[in-house]
Amino acid sequence: MSVAGPLDGIRVIEVGTLISGPFAGRLLGDMGAEVVKIEPPGAPDPLRTWGQAELDGHHFFWTVHARNKKAVTLNLRTEAGRALFLDLVERSDIIVENFRPGTLEKWNLGYEVLRERNRGIILVRVSGYGQTGPEAHKAGYASVAEAASGLRHMNGFPGGPPPRLALSLGDSLAGMFAAQGALAALYRRSVTGEGQVVDAALTEACLAVQESTIPDYDVGGVVRGPSGTRLEGIAPSNIYRSADGSWVVIAANQDTVFRRLCDAMGRPELATDDRFANHVARGRNQDELDKIIGDWAAERGPDDIIETLSAAGVIAGPINTVAEVVKDPQLRARGMLVEHFDERVDRPVLGPGVVPVLSETPGTVRSAGPARPGQHNDEIYRGLLGKTAAELEAWQSEGVL
Repeated sequence: MSVAGPLDGIRVIEVGTLISGPFAGRLLGDMGAEVVKIEPPGAPDPLRTWGQAELDGHHFFWTVHARNKKAVTLNLRTEAGRALFLDLVERSDIIVENFRPGTLEKWNLGYEVLRERNRGIILVRVSGYGQTGPEAHKAGYASVAEAASGLRHMNGFPGGPPPRLALSLGDSLAGMFAAQGALAALYRRSVTGEGQVVDAALTEACLAVQESTIPDYDVGGVVRGPSGTRLEGIAPSNIYRSADGSWVVIAANQDTVFRRLCDAMGRPELATDDRFANHVARGRNQDELDKIIGDWAAERGPDDIIETLSAAGVIAGPINTVAEVVKDPQLRARGMLVEHFDERVDRPVLGPGVVPVLSETPGTVRSAGPARPGQHNDEIYRGLLGKTAAELEAWQSEGVL
């Protein structure tokens, strides 16, 4: 069994910054790929300074997204830097970038140039709107992608402003689709020997998770809007306040599960009541049903509600803060809370585990992010490319490294 994971032996060169490209690189690194992250000399990835907690001047978004990576410096705007990059391309499998479309071409490092050096190279490109189309030239951020794709319109409460989730969701979705595309391209290369371009757009990643919104509009003219704490027509599936004031999620919209909920509440007659007897009826009488369940929940503590319903086979759970998440016994048992030894602060830092879990070749967190830009210059340029110490010293003085 491979210690590193199923992608052990695959080399990825990451030239992106911030979230979407680096998240794709992280996912590949989690699964065992060797990920070499390139940062321009004197201009490190801004992600090194992101994250709300601070210790000794360091922030910890970097610890999560740069884990399992090696860091080198390289100025792709110079001829020597371009030549070194192509040397790396020759010895690699995947390139991940999230520049504005046309940037690699401006540096004479477009896909056709890369392919001349390595016919099997897979170029993963993450951008706001994709590599083609009338808006391809625009820079893109998650906030705008979530809005332009229609995703933001469905968030919040009816009549209120459409809020964002307190995360860069669009970036992460695009990174996930980019990694998925890279894996599909790797498989196809194993058949044909040829690489290809993976084109992942933030807007399209946000669009892809919107369930039936497009056909609902196409067929019925339905413009789905925000529905607050529930989904319109899907009942019961909502949050309910318990006796101590905390909220509990109860989801029992499937007919069989709803019958179990009725029994657990001591109201078996509700399951055959015409108002609630099936999915469509419950959706039409959602407000009334939510009040009945809310009244029942208000008389009980959150643990009592969750234990009672779980024992009856009804889906229920708390709304945890991160303080509760890090104590969660299920996540702990599954290895989803993992210590990263961050050498910047000389201590372990807790972070998320590797998803999904593979039975035979599971991914691992082998290292936290490189503490400093260019930390692996010697290993990559001398060890992998065979360059000399004198060459590295000269390139450093010339601003190439």
